[in-house]
Amino acid sequence: MAVPRNALRKWEKVRDWALRLPGAVEEHPWGDTVAKVDRKVFVFLGVDDGSHPLGVTVKLTDETAHAHALACPGAEPAGYGLGKAGWVHVPLEPAGAPAAELLCDWVEESYRTVATKRRAAELDARAAERAGR
Repeated sequence: MAVPRNALRKWEKVRDWALRLPGAVEEHPWGDTVAKVDRKVFVFLGVDDGSHPLGVTVKLTDETAHAHALACPGAEPAGYGLGKAGWVHVPLEPAGAPAAELLCDWVEESYRTVATKRRAAELDARAAERAGR
């Protein structure tokens, strides 16, 4: 199955953003791509080989962001009981799927939810440095 080019570009932007966050690493448990910080997953990226539709799964504890994500076409609470903890799966392929920039915002929120305070402070320092330029 061919991967739609627009969805793949979004997936690549989200993956690149996630891996630029302080302490982020990529791993491949269960054959999926995930980004972790300090051994904790903050975004499930699935696979990009066309065997499954592209999507991302993030932990959104902000009620507004969580509701917005669930309102996206095809979005649903994550499986395996993760949905009860705020995890949302958002497909990238349907018409009306969120833009990469919004997905990156959600990845950052998910990161902040699972990262230590020290890692969040590193992220804040980076943002302040960029804003001061």
